[in-house]
Amino acid sequence: MTVNDILKFLETVAPVEGAEPWDNVGHLVGRGGAEVTKILVSLDITLPVICQAAETGAELIVSHHPLIWDTYKHVTDRVFQQEKVMTMLEHRIAGICMHTNLDEAPDGVDDTLIETLGLTSLGRLAEGAVGHICQLEQPMALTDFLAMAKEKLRANGLRYCDGGRPVYKIATGCGSCGEYLEYAVKAGCDTFLTGDVKYNCFLDAQGQGLSLIDAGHYPTENPIVEKLAGKLQSAFPDLEILVTDRLPQPDRYYV
Repeated sequence: MTVNDILKFLETVAPVEGAEPWDNVGHLVGRGGAEVTKILVSLDITLPVICQAAETGAELIVSHHPLIWDTYKHVTDRVFQQEKVMTMLEHRIAGICMHTNLDEAPDGVDDTLIETLGLTSLGRLAEGAVGHICQLEQPMALTDFLAMAKEKLRANGLRYCDGGRPVYKIATGCGSCGEYLEYAVKAGCDTFLTGDVKYNCFLDAQGQGLSLIDAGHYPTENPIVEKLAGKLQSAFPDLEILVTDRLPQPDRYYV
């Protein structure tokens, strides 16, 4: 197998055409024709993840978040992001990143979030965008739903505001979807769970009787890593597929 073979398969899982125009996805680092015997899967490509790939002999890292965003005029160790690229090239490690195309793909990041939470989708939160509208079998207290979400997402903590209603009709959005708050309100949801929520969103939500839960960017997206590793293992049974253990949730809570 080569990097190009892996890329061809991943493009059937999440076609690059499905990525947002501003995004940078696909084969971003290394030689396409390089042989691959071991793959390391991670939400992000960090220096500890790169070191794990080098230590374990993985020739390819498959990640969700892109390693490269900018057009480089030079590549040196004076720039942190470029140092990661240099380290990968020094160890002959390639990188494939599947971002917004994987968010919206069937069985992708957004679908995996509601699956992890044990929810069933009633439909999309907004046409052409990430997010779902879900409904519980029975209403539950917000405190009980918070405890369940924290446990299932393995989150370090949750930020939230209480809209004053039981949890029954829930909007979800992986990663950072605070801008879809009004869609959740218009859909008649009592609760909206996403990540990276700004202060004003909490004010707007509470003022409209909506419980807003910021479960964090990492916890709402990291469940895709295990699933993606499973898809790769099924497609390439002769390869060794590893999931990184060097990328814990970076943000923590002091209470």
